[in-house]
Amino acid sequence: MDATLVGMLVLIAIGVILLAVIFTFVPVMLYISAWASGVRVSIFTLIGMRLRRVIPSRIVNPLIKAHKAGLNLTTNQLESHFLAGGNVDRVVNALIAAERADINLAFERAAAIDLAGRDVLEAVQMSVNPRVIETPIVAAVAKDGIEVKVRARVTVRANIERLVGGAGEETILARVGEGIVTTIGSAESHKQVLENPDKISQTVLTKGLDAGTAFEILSIDIADVDVGKNIGAELQTDQAEADKRIAQAKAEERRAMAVAREQEMKAYVEEMRAKVVEAESEVPRAMAEALRTGKLGAVDYLNLQNLMADTEMRSSFSGLNGDDKSGGGDLTKK
Repeated sequence: MDATLVGMLVLIAIGVILLAVIFTFVPVMLYISAWASGVRVSIFTLIGMRLRRVIPSRIVNPLIKAHKAGLNLTTNQLESHFLAGGNVDRVVNALIAAERADINLAFERAAAIDLAGRDVLEAVQMSVNPRVIETPIVAAVAKDGIEVKVRARVTVRANIERLVGGAGEETILARVGEGIVTTIGSAESHKQVLENPDKISQTVLTKGLDAGTAFEILSIDIADVDVGKNIGAELQTDQAEADKRIAQAKAEERRAMAVAREQEMKAYVEEMRAKVVEAESEVPRAMAEALRTGKLGAVDYLNLQNLMADTEMRSSFSGLNGDDKSGGGDLTKK
């Protein structure tokens, strides 16, 4: 009895373990859910998913959802997208949303958009409900030199056909900003922009800014227009200040040259005075030499002294410069 009881217990334990392994490896409950929902997925298909390292719930649950929405999808399509690294549930949700919104979206296109890194469900929602993108403040200068600041709101709708390889929102904002700057820059006066801000929208829309992007521009609305600085006046002021500094630099250069020239002339005058003094110092020597050689007599010398004394007296009477008197006195003494 004991051996029989032990054998039965062992058999029961082995059976429980086998059932646990089967229920773990074979998703029986998932198979029952699919069968109850009307989705025909064989148990061998589920086992094959396990062998291919595919999570069966990631395939069967979206397949049930698609079947209930009336979409004709197969396990092979969903499994291949899962193995490629895509989000199967998001693709199925996008297909259901597109079906409800009467948007022609094939599974291959939705899978390609998802694999490209874009949110395909958000793209479908944006196709139904357009998004409003607000640009930063764009500053431009009209021809009269007045700065105009503009903020615009761009209403865009996702273009399903261009989501793969199309440019994003940054390109839209850049192109709209470029169009605003071009329109304001071509205006003769900033008053024209203030009076007709819709002219900016019309000009920008005609440029086809959504070409090559993943969006379709529906409208461009000017939200705010402000007058900025007088750029033209500031540029003229800066130019005048620069011209003034240049003129001051040139005047300073001329003044420095004049001062240098004045110093040179002073040095030249002193040099000439030195030469005069040097020449005057030769006069006594010449007179002494004339006396020694007999070319100048004593009477002539006395007459010269009298003449010099008479000249000095007349100079003192006439109020001439003292330098002449001192020169004459020195010459007499010498």
